[in-house]
Amino acid sequence: MTEKYRTVLLFGAPGAGKGTQGTMLGSIPGFHHFSTGEMFRNLDPYSDTGKTFREYSVRGELVPDELTVDLWRECMQAQWTLGIYHPFSELLVLDGIPRNVRQTELMAEHVDVLGIVLLQATDQKLMLDRLRGRALKEGRADDAQEAVIKRRLQIFEETTAPLLAEYPCDIVHRVDAIGSPAMVLKRVLEAVTPIQEAAFSNALR
Repeated sequence: MTEKYRTVLLFGAPGAGKGTQGTMLGSIPGFHHFSTGEMFRNLDPYSDTGKTFREYSVRGELVPDELTVDLWRECMQAQWTLGIYHPFSELLVLDGIPRNVRQTELMAEHVDVLGIVLLQATDQKLMLDRLRGRALKEGRADDAQEAVIKRRLQIFEETTAPLLAEYPCDIVHRVDAIGSPAMVLKRVLEAVTPIQEAAFSNALR
């Protein structure tokens, strides 16, 4: 595919409900949700890429940017070829990528970022409770420690600001992430539906 994928980026601090919102949004016709977390989890652990991912994961390190973007690009191509993703009628919702300025640079030739949804949760206690509960549910006791959680939130803040600076401020939509999943989805749709309709006006007729 020579055209860039028409895309909305879904950003949110850990615990803001980014995965939940992305999944629900992706179930609505006209939107296609892609999660890099799922991408890595679905790797064959015995493949070369799967082994490389595990080597970084067990050390608590991020997978190198070039490898991450190459794998994402291959997955997107495969989804398009298999008819899972329809780039000429669906708005791509990216969740978990790009994560830094370097990934933004590597992806620039592949995506046309039409909007950014930034899920914001100002209630830090609620965020801590969400993350602590999720970590315990998934059997990751170390991640349930308050110091670890606060560090993750700090890292998000440190990496998100430079990322947002890469894009025009008028395409950033700040969405209140506090409330029921349905209420938050309503707010997200208010931001992204006009983008989807404008981008695919011919396909929707």
